[in-house]
Amino acid sequence: MAAESVAEGPKGPDRGGEWRPTGGGPFRRSARQWGRLDSRSGMLLAGLWLLALALAVRQAAAVLRLPQDERLVDLFAWIGDNGVLRVHGSLYDGDTPFTGTPFAGLVLKPLTRAAEQGLGVAWTFGTMLLVAAVGVVAARALPDPVPRRTALFAVPAALSLLVLSVPVRNTFHLGQTSILPVLLVLTGWLVGGDSRKQSRGKAATALAGRAGGVLIGVAGALQPATLLFVPLLWLTGRRPAAVSGAATFVICTLAGWAAMPGDSWTYWIHHVAGVGLGDPADATANQSLHGALLRAGLRGAPEVVLLVLLVAGVSWLALRRAVRYARDGQLLLAAAVVGCAAVVASPMAWQHQQLWVLPAVVGRVGRRTGDRLVWPVFVVMVMTLDGTALVPKVAAFGVLGENAVLLAALLASCAVPFLPRTSPAWADPQPSGLLSRPNLMLELLLIRVGYWAYSYVRGHAPDSRSLAEGHGDQILTVESFLHIDMEHSLNKLAARTEWLRDACDTYYTTFHFLVPIALLGWLYVRRVPLYRSARTALSFATLLGLVGFWLYPLAPPRLMPGLGYIDTAHGPQDLSNPDFGALTQLSNQYAAMPSLHVGWSLWCAVVVFLITRNRWLRALGALYPLLTTFVVMATANHYLLDAVGGVAVVAAGFLGQRWLARIRGDRTTAKPDADAEGRADGDTRVDEDTLGDGDGDAVADADTRAAPDVAQSGAPGPGARGAARGD
Repeated sequence: MAAESVAEGPKGPDRGGEWRPTGGGPFRRSARQWGRLDSRSGMLLAGLWLLALALAVRQAAAVLRLPQDERLVDLFAWIGDNGVLRVHGSLYDGDTPFTGTPFAGLVLKPLTRAAEQGLGVAWTFGTMLLVAAVGVVAARALPDPVPRRTALFAVPAALSLLVLSVPVRNTFHLGQTSILPVLLVLTGWLVGGDSRKQSRGKAATALAGRAGGVLIGVAGALQPATLLFVPLLWLTGRRPAAVSGAATFVICTLAGWAAMPGDSWTYWIHHVAGVGLGDPADATANQSLHGALLRAGLRGAPEVVLLVLLVAGVSWLALRRAVRYARDGQLLLAAAVVGCAAVVASPMAWQHQQLWVLPAVVGRVGRRTGDRLVWPVFVVMVMTLDGTALVPKVAAFGVLGENAVLLAALLASCAVPFLPRTSPAWADPQPSGLLSRPNLMLELLLIRVGYWAYSYVRGHAPDSRSLAEGHGDQILTVESFLHIDMEHSLNKLAARTEWLRDACDTYYTTFHFLVPIALLGWLYVRRVPLYRSARTALSFATLLGLVGFWLYPLAPPRLMPGLGYIDTAHGPQDLSNPDFGALTQLSNQYAAMPSLHVGWSLWCAVVVFLITRNRWLRALGALYPLLTTFVVMATANHYLLDAVGGVAVVAAGFLGQRWLARIRGDRTTAKPDADAEGRADGDTRVDEDTLGDGDGDAVADADTRAAPDVAQSGAPGPGARGAARGD
């Protein structure tokens, strides 16, 4: 792999990989471009900025409103008699030792006179500024050509993702400094790779390169794993920057050694770059290869040998891939690839040090528009949710959930085939029409996270017993007035009839998930257009059901005291005990209105009616929600009005899906070629007219609207429409 300058990448008017953080000019241009947006885009942009601001304020408030001994726990654990960091004694002694490098401790020494309360506020807002700087730098580093709309939306979107990510939230809570090395490395790498500065002469190029190397060297002194960027500088032809980066790291480390020789010996020699400081290395929060091998049961010399071999292989492959992307003009992606390798190779990669995975979201994967969302959705989910939210609660998948961030870092650094800008699919991916099957991985991810969100909201909805029982009295009063209070009679019938009781209990615990999943699977394989529409309607209905759980907690009949209902499925509950029954500790039992058992069964009936003209199958489909309604009342799990609520949310779900389809239809009216594939098939049109399509493939059409922006900027490529779709 011969050394080559990044400037020797793609030439032409797009100035591939150019970084554009130039003074106040861009802000004035951004303001003018915002003014030229249409009203819908302008409102969306304003909403994104408001969302980013709200998330930032919420994060700061979440830290500052905590008691003093519960916020910035890592930062205040270092406090001595005179402020931050112990002036006397070792940084690495005590129950909560310092986990950073001695140079990091040396940098923090000037804060020793700061007051604790004032430092908490200043530290929080200082961290917020660093996060904002990282977001702006990353957004301004998107590879050219960047349409006007994309450039305007990139900054607030990047800030929102950063604030939502687990590493940033963890950094705020602990009071860590891990944002600073990321900002230093990104700035040093991008400034040194600015093709405009390289075109200004050898002196300016050398100065920019050395300055970037110094920033990366300082970052390495603060977080040693980022030294992996030094060989990246060398391999991309920026050898003066690599030399200055290595020299800066050595100087900073020697300065720390001279000032604190005992602590330097402890960190670099005794603990081998901090291994063993802080929490145990096999904790799930440590998402490095070292932590994964320890969790797998390896110890001693075999683990060390295997770790060295794996780290060397991952680092070599990541550097090779990063050089290729850097020469292609994708500087931000190259930095993300090497940063992910640093997370993998670091002996201790705690949550606040895993931010390098998030910038990998800019990589483009897939040759169809329907495949483009898989990688960014996966990265965003990994970086914003707990790993257990991504996989089912099955023992075989547990290891994937525990190592989700490590898996994402390995994929980004070694495996994911990111597209080069020279690929025809970079700017003009193949359109995913209504006849094309959605990406299975994306569907499974969304279904799993959707179910996790469903379980989370249901489990965290208001569960006041008095409020839920009060709502139960309201429901019974209304039903009595309407003479439809049949739940008690049905429950007594099931309780005294053994075969009926067993059948109802089996039906209640089995069919609720089995039938909808089976139907979705069949639609995915055999009736793709209908699958898209039906799963959108089901998603809307479930979302409305969660709103009902939150706004109207309701005790089901089996949990209403003194009314004589029998819980046939779960056994008797001690209603005199405030914490009655172990069942109430597993999930919120007051999520009864609306009944999603009835709602989902009605959705199944509608789908069966649409996919077949067989009278017997349609009759069976119509019988399914009626039978479900009987079962949920016979087992004392729902009232009849709960079933009515289930019917209402499903009807609203289909209406919401039709509304989305109508919006998409309005978009495509002015673009006669957008859905040519769908119009070519008469059967497909019938399905669309029946339900429409409100899924994520509309992104391709939305992106097409950016074509005038690309055309105005004179961007090259296979046409303005293709370039806009690629972005």
